[in-house]
Amino acid sequence: MQKLHKYISHFILSVVDWFYPMFQKLMPKQTYRYAACGGFNTFLDIGLFFIAYNYILAKSTVQLGNIIISGHIASFLLSFIVTFPTGFYLSRYVVFQETSVTKREQLGKYFLVVFGCILLNYIFLKIFVDSFGWYPTPSKMLTTVFVVMFSYFSQKNFTFKAKSLK
Repeated sequence: MQKLHKYISHFILSVVDWFYPMFQKLMPKQTYRYAACGGFNTFLDIGLFFIAYNYILAKSTVQLGNIIISGHIASFLLSFIVTFPTGFYLSRYVVFQETSVTKREQLGKYFLVVFGCILLNYIFLKIFVDSFGWYPTPSKMLTTVFVVMFSYFSQKNFTFKAKSLK
């Protein structure tokens, strides 16, 4: 299993870094890696959201006992189940490789930041779809802009904070 993990992380890093020369004048390598991995995970998230909302749930609400969840919120939760572990893996092993925090501690901190992202997703989707009456998929895309900014700065400065040089 360890060999498979090393192979996968090395492969992903090789593919991501292969494109870096085109962006090296625009941003540092870590920022680029975050943008590339985050972009992939964001694309995956929006794609899964679209499929879940339009085809799996067919734009319907979900009833779990006495709880009724709107289709766009249920779709967000379904996509989260996939993108949470994918995002952690990419952040830990591709973007923020040098860190002063153990993997267990990182996972806890990552969850806290992701919980903040969940709240932001929920709040913005409720505002955009339920209050403004916008379509769910474009609302999810706009929401993602705000959540990505919050996530990057939180992950860099909290979850995967690099060791300080003294």
